[in-house]
Amino acid sequence: MALEVEVIKASRKMADRKGGKSSDVLRVAPYARVSTDSEEQLNSYKSQVAYYTDLVSKRSDWVLVDMYADEAITGTQVTKREDFQRMINDCMDGKIDMVITKSISRFARNTLDTLKYVRMLKEKGVAVFFEDENINTLTMDGELLLVILSSVAQQEVENISANVKKGLKMKMKRGELVGFQSCLGYDYDPSTKKISINQEEAELVRYIFQRYSEGMGAYVIAKELTEAGHKTKYGRIEWQDTSILGIIKNEKYKGDLLQGKTFTVDPISKRRLENYGEEDQFYVKNHHEPIISEEVFERAQAILHRRGENRRRGMKGKRDKYSRKFAFSSMLECAFCKSNFSRRNWHSGTPHEKTVWQCVTSTKKGKKLCPHSKGLNEKMIEEAFVESYKLVCRNHTDIIDELIKRMESVFSDQNSQKRLNKLNGDIQALEQKRSKCNRQVVLNTFCSLRLNTFFSENSASVFNSVA
Repeated sequence: MALEVEVIKASRKMADRKGGKSSDVLRVAPYARVSTDSEEQLNSYKSQVAYYTDLVSKRSDWVLVDMYADEAITGTQVTKREDFQRMINDCMDGKIDMVITKSISRFARNTLDTLKYVRMLKEKGVAVFFEDENINTLTMDGELLLVILSSVAQQEVENISANVKKGLKMKMKRGELVGFQSCLGYDYDPSTKKISINQEEAELVRYIFQRYSEGMGAYVIAKELTEAGHKTKYGRIEWQDTSILGIIKNEKYKGDLLQGKTFTVDPISKRRLENYGEEDQFYVKNHHEPIISEEVFERAQAILHRRGENRRRGMKGKRDKYSRKFAFSSMLECAFCKSNFSRRNWHSGTPHEKTVWQCVTSTKKGKKLCPHSKGLNEKMIEEAFVESYKLVCRNHTDIIDELIKRMESVFSDQNSQKRLNKLNGDIQALEQKRSKCNRQVVLNTFCSLRLNTFFSENSASVFNSVA
């Protein structure tokens, strides 16, 4: 017997589900962004804000929640866009039904970020409407079109970055100053793109080189400048030893110019690394007026090189364990590549700032050489150390036994035993030499006494015969 099935047609969409109730009015949040702080871009930013405010006010079925806009912020990294993050949080809290933005490139220029946030909002029933592409993420059939268009936006960023990079290199090759603002001792004129000596600051530079050439360390010099009340280029009253070393290494103080000291790994993450030969560098001699002579600069470099010999391992940029500035310095090792961990600050100068320890290979040479390494929060490491210390202090025999076992293993090492045997052999050889020396001293003393007796007896007989 055939079953009769009645089809009940769908009468609503997922977008209409608002806590079990449907609503005819959409809570709309426009999002605007400009990438640079140029006057033209800032005018564009104001125009976007005015346009979306007017657009929402004209629609009776829309109500404006808030205007979200980021000014002079890059689109490749959404974590740095505070208003974007505020908008996403409001969406997740159920305050927004639809986000409106001009194009995919305004929303994000990173394909992964675009898909991530679109999917996140889609799960909450929040639509994202891209005006230029005419895409509504809740009504579109699939993600293929969005993936293609967001990939195009990312490729556009990469192409622009490559062209900008090529243009900057051409400027460097011509000897033009690129990316320089100012440094202690020099002022920069953006209109002429020339640098000139700041005489007051130049005296501090000469003092730093003089003290360093006299044998003082960077830490001592920084302490002297702090105690004397001198301010840094940026007005800080506390000097750091790293700042002093940066001044000592800076070739600009002898009148030369080296460009290309760092490079950007990729335009999406915008990570910059020190250039150890991965990219071209450009050196210009006698580029501007020097503050110190070349002889003074080279003398300081010789001292710097000599002090750094013990912590270099032949390859530029690769060092042995040497730092003891922090509690865990040179104490943490990457489980994947066996490199040291270094201390770093994430989101410095923001409310989200935190201190982490991260694999040196991953941070200096790129994530691809140590892909599994992660940054470890310093507080987590401190807590783990305290817990381990508590276990030892509680006299747990298994931990103490393991510690003793490892100590015995170290002390009973074959090389250590060989060195011990060699030292024992050296001691025996020295004992034999000492014994020989003692016998020789006794023999010499005995011979000397016999000779004295002989001469005294003969001299008496000779004296009697003469008498």
